[in-house]
Amino acid sequence: MVICQEKIIHIDKVRIAAESIPESHIVDSLVEIFKALSDPTRLKIVIALSTCELCVCDIAAVCNISDSAVSHHLKTLRMLKIVQFRKEGKIVYYRLDDEHVDSLIKQSIEHASE
Repeated sequence: MVICQEKIIHIDKVRIAAESIPESHIVDSLVEIFKALSDPTRLKIVIALSTCELCVCDIAAVCNISDSAVSHHLKTLRMLKIVQFRKEGKIVYYRLDDEHVDSLIKQSIEHASE
């Protein structure tokens, strides 16, 4: 581990960094989002949905899990506003909630691939 040899606090940098940290409720929301995405199955679902809108049975086929397991994971992702759904007759289609989620996933994949 590398640590400073002298204890010097750079007040201006500390203030800027401290101001960049959002309010506690936003930090708490971020923690929940990252917890949800730390589950391999949920992450696979989100990655799959970053390519196109899919129904539960499509997601189950992609992730090789049961429809009920997919539904369980989607409930968590819906509650955190990571995914949203629309109904078309008897079929429910899921997609990422917005472009922010899509960007987060694509940038994370790019970062992990480097």
